[in-house]
Amino acid sequence: MRRSPADTAESARKISRRALFLGGAQLTFMGVLGLRMRFMQVDQAEEFRLLADENRLKVRLLPPARGLLYDRNGVILAENEQTFRIVIRKEDAAHLDVVLAKLEKLIGLTPDEQERVRKTLKSRDTGPSVPVTIADRLTWEAFSTVAANGPALPGVSPEVGLTRFYPFRDDFVHTVGYVRPVTRDKLDQMEVVDPIYRIPDFQIGLTGVETKLEDLLKGRAGTLRVEQNVHGRTIRELDRQEGVAGSNIQLTFDQKVQNFVQARLAGESASAVIMDVRTGDVISAGSTPAFDPNKFVRGISSADYKALLENIYRPLPSKSVQGAYPPGSTFKMVTALAALEAGVVTPDETVRCTGHTEVGGRRFHCWKRSGHGNINLVGSLRHSCDVYYYEMAQRAGIEKIADMGRKLGLGEDFALPLPGMSTGLVPDKQWKRDKRGADWVIGDSLNAAIGQGFVLTTPMQLAVMTSRLATGRAITPRLVKTIDGVEQPIQDAGPLDINENMLRAVRQGMYEVSNSSRGTAYGSRIVEDGMQMAGKTGTSQTRNLIVNNKNVPWEERDHALFVAFAPYDNPKYAVSVVVEHGGGGSTAAAPIARDLMLFALHGAVPPLASYPQSQRATIKNRLDALPLRPDGDSTGKRSNA
Repeated sequence: MRRSPADTAESARKISRRALFLGGAQLTFMGVLGLRMRFMQVDQAEEFRLLADENRLKVRLLPPARGLLYDRNGVILAENEQTFRIVIRKEDAAHLDVVLAKLEKLIGLTPDEQERVRKTLKSRDTGPSVPVTIADRLTWEAFSTVAANGPALPGVSPEVGLTRFYPFRDDFVHTVGYVRPVTRDKLDQMEVVDPIYRIPDFQIGLTGVETKLEDLLKGRAGTLRVEQNVHGRTIRELDRQEGVAGSNIQLTFDQKVQNFVQARLAGESASAVIMDVRTGDVISAGSTPAFDPNKFVRGISSADYKALLENIYRPLPSKSVQGAYPPGSTFKMVTALAALEAGVVTPDETVRCTGHTEVGGRRFHCWKRSGHGNINLVGSLRHSCDVYYYEMAQRAGIEKIADMGRKLGLGEDFALPLPGMSTGLVPDKQWKRDKRGADWVIGDSLNAAIGQGFVLTTPMQLAVMTSRLATGRAITPRLVKTIDGVEQPIQDAGPLDINENMLRAVRQGMYEVSNSSRGTAYGSRIVEDGMQMAGKTGTSQTRNLIVNNKNVPWEERDHALFVAFAPYDNPKYAVSVVVEHGGGGSTAAAPIARDLMLFALHGAVPPLASYPQSQRATIKNRLDALPLRPDGDSTGKRSNA
């Protein structure tokens, strides 16, 4: 049906009104939107720019895992433990007092700890983006509580980190060493500061292998890019590149042997070194008393540190490489070889000992005041006759003696990765002119010939000397076995260029020291077939006046020394022992050396059959009382190094 003109006109009017209404609404909306956009883009532009800027991108360093240290059998000596901590940065600390007050309620943060955080954040040395530790070593419960309350703790970041742990505690403290968080003083000492050391509480080696092999152990830092909001909370991670862990290093030490050494030396101010004479591997380097390195990692108390400093037995230094002692009669093999090599004596030639030698109006006594009578080289070692060596000193001269000492390894530090190693002292005429401003006199030579006067040696050097005497080769000590599984080279031990017949005569004298009924160490002999020990006792004076050691204070008594190798017919190990102010080498040092040698040879507590029948009951009681770690001790984790 066709619509009338009136209906069509009415319909057109209605469409026009709707179009106008919709058009007006659209114009109104666009106008409001335009005004709002103008308001936001012009009037509030600065405010939004600030908000955008405060949604910042941050780049943080990620600490790498420190390399692990193992013994020769794959037992972990230094590992990394997981630790929970919370940190805050200066740039995020606008509400510090509020945050600290909340943490006091949540985890019991003490007022002293709060004040430490305030001072650290105010320090000029603390950069705006450097994290400052608020609390470390939190329990999982405390850590979770902080994480759950994160929105109410602006700027606080919970972090999971690693910290060093030494499972065998005091057994390896003088060799493996320990780490501590990097301090401002330590940073100031560095010529070039690796950014890794600016990571909060990043640990750096301070002593022992930990410090000498720091570059290998520390690893390389990773990076983390994050976006943070205005309150310092991380919105999201944008990119993460993990760091490179430090190298895993396997040392030549044997954990079981080292534990036995420390236990056997307990109660003494002493040191001992055990070397494999075939390779130069240092199986053990003990020093007592010792201390728990974990206390330093965590922050040792003032009382504990003061106790270490005031202990007259000096627990802090490593006596095996830092202690320098007059070697006493253990030096007589040097003098004997110097005289033999110089051609001024033969092994069978005798010297008459009347109990003293008079030179330049001064009398030099033998330890046996009645004298030894006529005595040859082997007998001079067996009985440790001083007069024989006074005569050799006059015949050979100090230069020959000093040269032989250096040939046998004295006066060296061997470039081992241990800090503060003493080189000892092998004196000669030039040394005295340079250091003392005086000429060498004959009395100096006589004193040096018996390991007194200016001569100083370390237990490590004495072990090297004994290894070279046993093998006739220039054995060099080795402390690092593998790095990241790669075997480290054993230095080629060429011949010493000493006549083998001369060495054989000296070895025979050392054999009789321990195995002849008249030898000075006969009481410390090994009776087990195939394990007989050759050695030499030594007693070095700490004062000029000779007095009975029992009548003077401990610190004025003589040092006791003993060196040995075994088995005599097929040498495997060399041992040196120094007992500070122990009295006599035959009574204080030799029994210890025998026990250490037997443990190294057997790889376990030695059987009583190794000892003389008459001593077995006493020795059993002594060995049973040693504070040894049981096999498979849970504090030492085994792994493939």
